[in-house]
Amino acid sequence: MGGKRVGILGLGSIGSEVAKRLEAFGCIISYNSRNKKPSVPFPYYSNVIDLASNSDVLIVCCELNKETFHIVSKDVMAALGTNGIVINIGRGALVDEKELVRCLVQGEIGGAGLDVFENEPNVPKELLELDNVVLSPHKAVITSESFAAIHELILANLDAFFSDKPLFSLVKND
Repeated sequence: MGGKRVGILGLGSIGSEVAKRLEAFGCIISYNSRNKKPSVPFPYYSNVIDLASNSDVLIVCCELNKETFHIVSKDVMAALGTNGIVINIGRGALVDEKELVRCLVQGEIGGAGLDVFENEPNVPKELLELDNVVLSPHKAVITSESFAAIHELILANLDAFFSDKPLFSLVKND
């Protein structure tokens, strides 16, 4: 992995954790997010196509909303190129799955790693038959460590709420 150019689409809390791990492998990291983050040392691309064209691997970890639905489009995959790899750990509909299947089958991108799908639990049968695709169930939070962390967060939020203090994990409706 050392020296690979990795573009991260969505440098929020999860994307930042992904970047930390990739740094340890000597990857060259760049990113796209809603806004440039002044404290982040990685190159920022305001356009996803530019990010893809300057990446060997595109890791998708942004939130799904009206603006990000199919954000990884045919044009983004074309910019990634024939050796490029798409990894989607966000939500299935962030990637235009029909275009992804077509690009993989026709060799227009190099591969994909997916643990989310557009029409879960239905996975396109073409993805199951390809050698350049790794599929995994989306079980990121099903560990004893994550359950312990969620338990601690819930207790801290309850304590804060009943003490009229700010919550630790406020859900925002942007």
